[in-house]
Amino acid sequence: MMNINVNGTILKVKMCENSSVEAVRELLKKEPVTIAMKDYAHMEKFGSFGTQLPRNDKHITTEAGDVILSEGNLFVIYYAPNTWNFTQLGKVQGMSTEELKKVLGKGNVTVTLTWEDD
Repeated sequence: MMNINVNGTILKVKMCENSSVEAVRELLKKEPVTIAMKDYAHMEKFGSFGTQLPRNDKHITTEAGDVILSEGNLFVIYYAPNTWNFTQLGKVQGMSTEELKKVLGKGNVTVTLTWEDD
């Protein structure tokens, strides 16, 4: 499970099984990763991992709470639908769309990612 700390609120993310998730796990087991995220088109927050990760892109339509790897280096949290070729990393657990929007806020946000063994 990955944890996303957003202004003191911890989002729990149930992870998918693919080589992208394995690379994220290895990255986070070394140390937490802090990412400055920008708001885009009132549907997502995105920021760079700072490194290129393996891609497992599929043509999908996102839902609120989807955690995505885009372009192999962008960490994205969706709070509205979007259809494109993305790599699914996981899904935020136990939060409604409205709760997620409230936690992520308007504008830019900084998050810290950590890994928690199941």
